Amino acid sequence: MKKYVLLVEDEPDLNQTVAFNLDSEGYSVESAFNGKEALKLIEEKIPDLILLDLMLPDMSGLEICRILRSSKKTKNIPIMMVTAKGEEIDRIVGFELGADDYIVKPFSIREFMLRVAAMLKRAGDKINNDEEKLIFGSLEIDIAAHRVKLKDKEVPLTAKEFSLLHYLVERIGRVSTRDALLDDVWGYNCEVTTRTVDTHVKRLRAKLSDVGNNIETVRGVGYRFNSAS
Repeated sequence: MKKYVLLVEDEPDLNQTVAFNLDSEGYSVESAFNGKEALKLIEEKIPDLILLDLMLPDMSGLEICRILRSSKKTKNIPIMMVTAKGEEIDRIVGFELGADDYIVKPFSIREFMLRVAAMLKRAGDKINNDEEKLIFGSLEIDIAAHRVKLKDKEVPLTAKEFSLLHYLVERIGRVSTRDALLDDVWGYNCEVTTRTVDTHVKRLRAKLSDVGNNIETVRGVGYRFNSAS
């Protein structure tokens, strides 16, 4: 079955170019030129991926992202933000609101298509979740027992390392900023800095052997557990 991609872009030429390339790669593509039209289409049918421009004529793409992430029905839809705003703070805000990827105009169509394919692959790599355990390949996180096994051997993690791993794996494919990790994993203790996050990630990678490579650094932003590593 074809993957359904919703393209939300108000520039007609770019919309047409991107839609043509997506169609050529075998995706089912629907275009929206403003936020209200996009939300209506999403209500009618849930896309496998949303390509979302930030600067739309009727509402901000950030607002659309916030709306989608606040709904149980749409909170897990992969979202790639497409925008001319490429400053670090813009990317951070986008990721904090729930974007999964971010590409800045003008961009290479080849790179764009590779990112689309990677995002759809990550979305297809489901984690077995029985509410008490998270299982990804040879990695097993027993939430109730607060234990982690790798290839059936227990991995000795500190409480904070366990919480960090649990948080990242539960949000597979989604970027978590360092500030978000401090807030959600550490509780924003005033004595803790973003360097603490980096140190814990480094230790976690070492303890998880090859699986540690799945914890990907997103430069200038934070980390994500990437199933494609």
